[in-house]
Amino acid sequence: MLSGIYRYDWHLEAAHRGGREWTLDMVDLRTPNVARMYDYLLGGKDNYATDRAAVDEVVRFAPDTPFMARENRAFLGRAVRFLAESGVRQFVDIGSGLPTQGNVHEIAHRIAPDSRVLYVDIDPIVLAHGRAILACTPGVAAIQGDARRVDDILDDPEARALIDFNEPIAVLMLAVLHFIGDEDDPPGIATRLHDAMAPGSYLTVSHVTADFDADRRVRDAGAVYEKATSQITLRSHAEVTRLFDGFELVDPGLTTLSLWRPRPGATLPPGADRQWCYAGVGRKLD
Repeated sequence: MLSGIYRYDWHLEAAHRGGREWTLDMVDLRTPNVARMYDYLLGGKDNYATDRAAVDEVVRFAPDTPFMARENRAFLGRAVRFLAESGVRQFVDIGSGLPTQGNVHEIAHRIAPDSRVLYVDIDPIVLAHGRAILACTPGVAAIQGDARRVDDILDDPEARALIDFNEPIAVLMLAVLHFIGDEDDPPGIATRLHDAMAPGSYLTVSHVTADFDADRRVRDAGAVYEKATSQITLRSHAEVTRLFDGFELVDPGLTTLSLWRPRPGATLPPGADRQWCYAGVGRKLD
């Protein structure tokens, strides 16, 4: 154990096993990390005191945040099942975060064992952990990539070796684009992905909003992220819909998390139509 900001831990061992040497200054324990914060919200163990303290502050403003994190994960599961059942066999999860239960490849492989899954994340520790865990999983790879630099992801040799961009793919960007400011043009990012996709491909997005934030709890909670590795930009229904320009939204369109194709017989939570996160899946027709 080292005092101060950094420490040597199993993350660095995972990074080494992932085939790359890492140094101690790659683990910043002073700044809340959005991937580790999400891990904590989902009940994971791959987080530190600074991440937990930030989440606790978020929850103080918006007590339903852990529930919303779980609903976002549940939406991922339903979306991947829909995509696999629709014939998609290639998945690109951008901003995948730390591996947890119900990962894309686990869901897709239950339906179609020949599915190929590429995980992409900007965080080197997320990449290291993912590579260490996925090393023995066929048809799955993890690369480091920045959602703001789509061309780098599309041109990555490891991505090209796994994913055939001439065939339909499903790109997932769950709880990602709200961490990209307007100055980096999220609609332009979605357009670049659209242009690189074959017909029959899909874009899946979840994105936080302040549309129902009458008491400012979501905005106050979002402000906590100003101290984290990425900041949040809340967007309206119209702004999130714009991310699907060039795609046809599949039924039921852009909805709140719980309302996107709930499982038959599922009991919807109170206020399901006023949740502060939108979800949608769009299909490229041509």
